[in-house]
Amino acid sequence: MAPWLLNLVQYHGLFLMIFVLGIGGSFQYGFHISVLNSPSPFIKAFINDTWIQRYNLPIRDNALRILWSFIVSSYCIGGLVGSLGSGYIMSKYGKKKCLLCNDLIPIAAALLIGCSKTAKSFEMILVSRFLYGFNAGLGLNIHSQYAGEIAHKSLRGFTNTSISIFVTTGKLIGQVLGLSEIMGTEFRWPILLALSGVWSLAQLVTLPFFPESPPYLLMVKNNKTSCMKALKQLWGDRDHQTEIDEMLKEQAARKSARCLSVLGLLREPSLRWQLYMLIALTIALQLSGVNAIYFYAADVFRAARFDFSQIPYLTVGVGVCESSSVILCSVLVDRFGRRVLLLSGYAVMVLSLGLLTVTLSLQEQYTWMPYCSVTLIFIFVLSFGTGPGASTMTINVELFSQEARAAAFVIVGLINWMGLFIIGMVFPFVEASLGPYCFLIFLSIIAVCAVFLYFYLPETKGKSAIEIKEDFKKYNYKKEQQLQNPEIHMISTKF
Repeated sequence: MAPWLLNLVQYHGLFLMIFVLGIGGSFQYGFHISVLNSPSPFIKAFINDTWIQRYNLPIRDNALRILWSFIVSSYCIGGLVGSLGSGYIMSKYGKKKCLLCNDLIPIAAALLIGCSKTAKSFEMILVSRFLYGFNAGLGLNIHSQYAGEIAHKSLRGFTNTSISIFVTTGKLIGQVLGLSEIMGTEFRWPILLALSGVWSLAQLVTLPFFPESPPYLLMVKNNKTSCMKALKQLWGDRDHQTEIDEMLKEQAARKSARCLSVLGLLREPSLRWQLYMLIALTIALQLSGVNAIYFYAADVFRAARFDFSQIPYLTVGVGVCESSSVILCSVLVDRFGRRVLLLSGYAVMVLSLGLLTVTLSLQEQYTWMPYCSVTLIFIFVLSFGTGPGASTMTINVELFSQEARAAAFVIVGLINWMGLFIIGMVFPFVEASLGPYCFLIFLSIIAVCAVFLYFYLPETKGKSAIEIKEDFKKYNYKKEQQLQNPEIHMISTKF
């Protein structure tokens, strides 16, 4: 029997749980990033109609622009609030219980947004967007850690990259369902935006049949029996004593029985350089320019003389390209390692952005130049998906042990949601003033982070949390090592 088929049989419980976690976790995050684009003209028209009914005059353009920016940005604000509270909630109640409670939020938000048009209340859309953001902020952090803790060492890369697979799949589903032939219409947009309640309901019904995270059961609840039962359900009915021993070893190495707070993580000297890696990885991911690429894609396709009716499908093609490349990375990450895929992805992205800047600036001078821009967009998206788009989350999960992982992902969420908010508010003005040269900003950020990670980020493939911590010891305790082994310098002086 082929090895992949053996894994499918032995770890069928793990693969099923990966799907259940994803559909109500990072899938929701990706879905709401893209789903609002297509119905935006209909929602703005609904706001204007509601304003006329209330005040007998149309809403001013400036007021509509401000109100729309609040609707868009409320998702990021909700995500930031949910992300900041995730560490404390997970540490106290566990990941499974938190996810089940979190599933109730989109169901309530879906009812609000689904009834908003009938109730003639755009305020219900604003509240529901905040609730969707809160759900995504909390769910993304819980999903990321949950997936990392249920994964067997041999499948840890695949399991962690599944987080990114569901993000890109959510974005793609949002694009596809938003097409005018499906739900991107004047009458169906409330149903489109209410679909998040369906994804959450699916997780709410199925997740109770799966176990809590095994490390949480053993290291926090001290329940070895439940931990062993969970491992057998996820990894097959065989002896898992080796994995139990590794968890106990990690538990013995912990300085405290409690999980670290964000402030405690910032003060912990043994995790200082892991934190630097996490910040660099998250900044490079959030400010990679991939959202700017999606913003520019429609203009590039128009310049390449594609028919206006074809452009939405070409944009969906970019989403398919990203999703396919992330899936490819999930297959390769456990074979080639995280570091190789990450750094090679950065290199191709920097090259693509540099050439894209040139082709966009020369687009009016040569008739064939727009086709070069289209090609570079697809190359950039492919390199993003097979590189940092999927491997970043895997590395972030593996850098920290059980005691620090929740606090680390609060920091990831803070950077992620603030970056998303800033890009949404600032990028249109940057693009208006710099044009295609705005990509040079993203290029510089990627290049700086890539050089830093090249020198200091070790390979995490196949290593336990203790082994990864040992790799960083030479950086975290560099001053102490220098004091223990002082160098003797011979100084010659002349009088």
